Amino acid sequence: MTTAPGDLDTVGQALGPVARRHHPLGALTTYRVGGTAALFVEADDEARLVAVGHTLAGRNVPVLVVGRGSNLLVADRGFDGLAVSLGAGFETLSIEGTHVRAGAALSLPVLARRTAAAGLHGLEWAVGVPGSVGGAIRMNAGGHGSDTAASLVRYRWVDLATGTVHGAPVERLGAGYRHTSVAPTEMVTEGTFRLETGDPATARATIDEIVRWRRANQPGGSNAGSVFTNPPGDSAGRLIEACGLKGARMGTAEVSTKHANFIQADQGGSADDVRRLIDHVQATVAAATGVTLHTEVQMVGFDDLPERAG
Repeated sequence: MTTAPGDLDTVGQALGPVARRHHPLGALTTYRVGGTAALFVEADDEARLVAVGHTLAGRNVPVLVVGRGSNLLVADRGFDGLAVSLGAGFETLSIEGTHVRAGAALSLPVLARRTAAAGLHGLEWAVGVPGSVGGAIRMNAGGHGSDTAASLVRYRWVDLATGTVHGAPVERLGAGYRHTSVAPTEMVTEGTFRLETGDPATARATIDEIVRWRRANQPGGSNAGSVFTNPPGDSAGRLIEACGLKGARMGTAEVSTKHANFIQADQGGSADDVRRLIDHVQATVAAATGVTLHTEVQMVGFDDLPERAG
């Protein structure tokens, strides 16, 4: 979707001081590279999101939902639309028995640790994912033998295309491996989970083990975690390493020497370099093995990719 400049200006004027112009967007991702958003809004409540949706109605303006940026790569030229993020008002957490209601902006490691401290089991895996509850619901994030949909009961969202609020049981997600039915304009605002009771010490021990494993097997620095989903019956990291791509570099981006399914960005580097290296890895693996790797990372602002539009 190509932005109509007049519509973008109209939306910016209608939102007034709420909308920040040319706001750093790449800096909000875990890659820490990339350009700006033409317009950016941070909302602390659903009323603000509904107002944004009403402002966008009928306007030719792409919309990008932004969580903690742990699965997002923004082109160096930026995003020519409206990026919407959730503020502190959505970092809520309430625990009633085995039911947990979490705001979409709450970080997954915080959710994992606080539920474990309450003697609840089922979300320990989330300690190793540097994303948010909303992002986890949107992509059915997971790890260590579990995923979000395994314990999610219900979720709530605002459709930025219509300015309407909705709620539905987990079945609506149609959740699969790193995939759900959440539309690009649907901004998840809350999730309700049903967990199992257990021993807080056991839950903490599981979390400690996951943290140790992550530190031993995955790199730190500026990256977005696993770049590619695992193909059926195989590992993307194994295929990439088998093709001799560990340590491969393009400009300011490098395939991690610790885990081949991670691509690192240099400090002050280029998102376009990261994208070029992703393409190179895909092409090399396909040519050598016949397997086409599919990205987990959402790529925004690149000329050859369709925008996720409202």
